[in-house]
Order: sequence, then structure tokens, then C-alpha cells
Amino acid sequence: MGRLFGTDGVRGVANADLTAELALGLSVAAAHVLAEAGTFEGHRPTAVVGRDPRASGEFLEAAVVAGLASAGVDVLRVGVLPTPAVAYLTGSLGADIGVMLSASHNAMPDNGVKFFARGGHKLADELEDRIETVYEQHRTGEPWSRPTGAGVGRVTDYTEGFDRYVAHLIAVLPNRLDGIKVVLDEAHGAAARVSPEAFARAGAEVVTIGAEPDGLNINEGCGSTHMELLRAAVVEHGADLGIAHDGDADRCLAVDAAGEEVDGDQILAVLALAMRESGHLRKDTVVGTVMSNLGFKMAMEREGIQLVQTAVGDRYVLESMKAEGFALGGEQSGHVIVLDHATTGDGTLTGLMLAARVAATGRTLADLAGVMQRLPQVLINVPDVDKSRVGTSPEVATAVARAEHELGDTGRVLLRKSGTEPLVRVMVEAADLEQARAVAGQLADVVKSALG
Repeated sequence: MGRLFGTDGVRGVANADLTAELALGLSVAAAHVLAEAGTFEGHRPTAVVGRDPRASGEFLEAAVVAGLASAGVDVLRVGVLPTPAVAYLTGSLGADIGVMLSASHNAMPDNGVKFFARGGHKLADELEDRIETVYEQHRTGEPWSRPTGAGVGRVTDYTEGFDRYVAHLIAVLPNRLDGIKVVLDEAHGAAARVSPEAFARAGAEVVTIGAEPDGLNINEGCGSTHMELLRAAVVEHGADLGIAHDGDADRCLAVDAAGEEVDGDQILAVLALAMRESGHLRKDTVVGTVMSNLGFKMAMEREGIQLVQTAVGDRYVLESMKAEGFALGGEQSGHVIVLDHATTGDGTLTGLMLAARVAATGRTLADLAGVMQRLPQVLINVPDVDKSRVGTSPEVATAVARAEHELGDTGRVLLRKSGTEPLVRVMVEAADLEQARAVAGQLADVVKSALG
């Protein structure tokens, strides 16, 4: 069996790859593994279970709840809430495990199961591996040890989760948003109620789009993967800014008053300066990935802020932040982690903090985001190649060295093998878009020739 857990839980097409049986079995296995690890020792265990609005989330939630309760875990069912809300409530309520059912920005037919440990943190890799092993043992016939009578778990609908999470978001804001007009694109997803409520309570005038989830329309032509509607709406309504989330609202991208996109790197730059000014940017450091725009790196150097870069993936950003005690990190895609207030990327919190900076300074978002110049990036996927040789091929190494010499200090080259497909990603940055395209095309040809 291939590894079930990816970088962000277990995902697949619901009712094909991710079945009710799999969701139930993984939940029972997770309960047993955490019990073995001593997580439940001395008390009756509790879990928080939430989901995004996908239709498949309804039967998968039922399966997860049944699995946990059958293993003796009491379940607090919080319903449709963002992934960061489930993480927050897991920690805030002192639960032993959290489970979120979502496929984030993926299309509606997909779904996923993501587990959180006590405190709302992602499960350690070794625990995920152990859950897979235990699940497979019992799937092939080894019987579970099952509680009976009063030992089975009880299931409660925890309706207070919505208000508890929104109150948390408001409490950590540095200032109110009075006088700010914002358009929110909720991607017909998990934040369709939470985000407008939080912005309104913080004092903003709110216009919403993509806030009518019906179980089938999540991420459909809207949200952080489709910014066209938001860009138009911000201009139409004369808003100060727009905020776009993905299906589970762990991402945030923005649009300025002129309808221009503000990506995750720019958001990080704005928040880094704000947090340094308030004394909350520990070690004057922000964490990004190797895909962070070179313009972001140059801006942080100019402002005297250190940039630590990790492998691509918010899990690696978070690992670096926790290991070194950094307060802010994220990705160009809009996963932004403010570790003092969240254990994972939180799109609503990020949007609130960005709007708070606009309100506090009286400056436009375009002006604030102008702290960095976003250099053109060109990404080419080269399929059907031996990706394992990308770091050892002499031909590829020579081509990369030639490209780096041509680009000089105002550009860079990154070759990265895909984690899931037989392809190599060629990324080139340059001060000039045409140069970036030309260099990327030349490198892609060499990769195809040398590794194909």
C-alpha cells in the first residue's frame, strides 16, 4: 500500500479513493495510536470534528464520528468551520484530537481527512505512519479492542464553536477596522459565515461574494484560485481592499483598491514590517520557502529583516518556525502563519491583520505592498522525465550555471522535482519577463533532453 498521508492529510476523490470505510478505519486507528502514545492517559478522551461544505463531507463526517466514538472517544461535532478554526478549538477546548474534513482548494469531488494533535498542532510524521500501519493491520483482519457499555464515546453538537472562534480572531487584532470597506470572496467554502462575521464585528463595511455554499459549488470559479470576480468586485464597490480564501480558509490572497492582486509574499512583507514595529516579529525574522519571490527577499534585506527559506509546503515553514521560535511565516500561495495566534495557516486572521494595517496607517494596500517589487516568475513543468537525476545530471548542472550567470544578481533559477508526479518544475525569475521566459524555456529543453 502506498503512503496514505500526504503533506496535508489524506486526500482523494470522495467515495472513490476516500471512502466512508477508509475514513472510519483511519479514525479508529488514530484513536488507538494516540491511546498507545499516552495521549488519553488518566482521562476520558475528547475529539473536535469539523468539515467544509462539500456534499461528501456529510457522510465522511458521519464515518469519522462513528469511528472515534466506537473507539471510546467523546466527539464535539462543530459542523462547517475553517480548518484553522478546528485547530484553534482543538487547543482551546483541551481536546486530545482534532479532525478536519476538507480538500482545501481542490475541486468539489475531492475531499480529505486531516488530524490535529492536542493543542491544535499537526500530527507528527511518525504518528501518521503508525496510524497507517495500525489501519492496515486491522483492515486485513486483526480485530479491534472495542469498548462497550459506558465506555463508548458520546457525540455532542458543539454549536458554540463559531462564536468562540470569531471572538478569538477579534481579540488578537491589533486595532479595529472602522472606516475600511472590504470585499470578501469566500470560495463558497468553510469561511462563508465566519469571515464576514469577523470583519463586521471588527468594524469593517463588508461586501461578500462566493458566500452561498450549496455543497457542490466550493471553489467553483471563485476564491483564491480564481481571483477575477474579486478584482472586479473591489473596483465596482469602491472598496479599500479585497480578501480571497480557499475552500477551507487556511489561505488568504488580497486585491488592492485598483483591482491588482497582492500575493502571499507581499502580504508577508506588509505583516513583517507591522509586527517588527509592534515588537512582535521575534528575532526580526520571517520564514518563507524556496519559491518565495526574489523581490520579497531583496525587500526584507533592505528593511533589515532576515528571511529563512524552507522547502515548499506550509508544514516545512511551520516546522522551522516552531524549532527556532519565529513568529511569522508563509508561502506565496497565501498560507500565512502567525504563530502567536494560530497553529496553522489562517486565511481569516491573515485578512483581518492586513486590513488592520491599512486602517492603522491610513495608507492604501497598494502603497503598503509596494515595499517589495514582485519580479516576474516563469514556471514550466517538464513531464515524463527521470526526476531522480535532476540534481546529478552534468548537462542540467551546466545549463543551470549558464542561466545563473546570465541572470546575475537580479534573477535566479530553481529546479524542483515533483513529489507526486514524474516531472521536474523549472522556475526562473528575472527583472524582465521575456528574459525569464527565454531562460526557462532553454532550461526546460535541457531537462527534457537530459532526463527524458
